[in-house]
Amino acid sequence: MQLIDRLEQLVSSGTRLPLSSRTIIDEQEFLDIIDQLRVTVPEEIKQARRMSQERERVIMQAEEEADKIINAARERASLMLSENELIRRAQEETQQIIAEARRQAEEIRQGADMYALDVLGNLENELTKLLATVRKGRATLDRSLHRTPENSGHPTE
Repeated sequence: MQLIDRLEQLVSSGTRLPLSSRTIIDEQEFLDIIDQLRVTVPEEIKQARRMSQERERVIMQAEEEADKIINAARERASLMLSENELIRRAQEETQQIIAEARRQAEEIRQGADMYALDVLGNLENELTKLLATVRKGRATLDRSLHRTPENSGHPTE
């Protein structure tokens, strides 16, 4: 940029020809600046290319890093979804196991109630028979106690 500024300064400080848009400048100074431009511009172009290449490399590296981050995030999300699905399935299976356990417990309770009812019914029948035997025995004893001595055939004292 400095050489271009010098070139511009050279033209603006040159002598203007009357009634034209032409300017007289120092030819040797102009050629010196042009030579310097020929040497400097390719170096600046190379430097600009290097900067452009470096910029491209940094962009590609950033894109690669972004892709890695995105892929890691996708994997994490997928894993979380898988874990959530596993948790949901485990909860569902747990609910099914609990429901089955409750059904079986109710079935066992009903079976135990029926068995207890049957046992109590049998006990009631046995107790009824035993009560009938006890009543019959008492009645027999009661009759024998209330017999009169004349009826019994035993001497009285």
